[in-house]
Amino acid sequence: MRGPPIVPFASSLTALAGHALAGHALAVNVLDASSLLAAFGALGIAVVLFAETGLLVGFFLPGDSLLFTAGLLCVSGTHSGPHLVLWQVILAAVAGALIGAQVGYLIGARGGRALLARNKRKSLTKGVERAEELLSKYGYGKAIVLARFIPVVRTVLNPLAGVLEVPVRTFTLWQVVGGTVWAVGVVLAGYALGSSVPNIDNYLLPIIGLVVVVSVIPIALELLRARREARQSGSDQQDGGAAR
Repeated sequence: MRGPPIVPFASSLTALAGHALAGHALAVNVLDASSLLAAFGALGIAVVLFAETGLLVGFFLPGDSLLFTAGLLCVSGTHSGPHLVLWQVILAAVAGALIGAQVGYLIGARGGRALLARNKRKSLTKGVERAEELLSKYGYGKAIVLARFIPVVRTVLNPLAGVLEVPVRTFTLWQVVGGTVWAVGVVLAGYALGSSVPNIDNYLLPIIGLVVVVSVIPIALELLRARREARQSGSDQQDGGAAR
């Protein structure tokens, strides 16, 4: 039984999103969460999260800072930026994150490892390695949930799960859990901070910068751990050679 034409479907969605955003493209910085939200509102959240979690080309998009900033902008009267509606932001965030991850999995299942090998960017290669480590170390469920909180890894783990033939029911269950917790949690964190800090505009840039820094901490910790293990492995090999 043949599956649905997922790859062409994803390409169509990408093209459709491109047409929808084209009118604002020159005025918007896609790496700037505030700029994206000012131009596209909740629609921009859904499209960006779909691209970041479902398409390898979206690995550079600002998922964490976008969600956090969107939560801040849902608080009335505390900022000069565009006002967003909390339920719309949450709905768009969850939809983009969950649909994107599922499409990424299906692309990986159909396209195979060649799809990942075709991308030569060093950051993506490292992301694939870390995603494989997570899957082997923690098992499917925990790895899929944890990956949502690690930039780049949340982009590559979904197609990689398809490549490695993670059971579709298992993947779907845990990506829904992880995607919902991540999307809703980060939005509500921004909303809670915006509700409790007056004149949040004065601190917006430093806060977004802090969110970006915090989001890359898991990557830094993984790199440090990998280097320690590599040094330990090299030391053990040298000790073994000397013993012989």
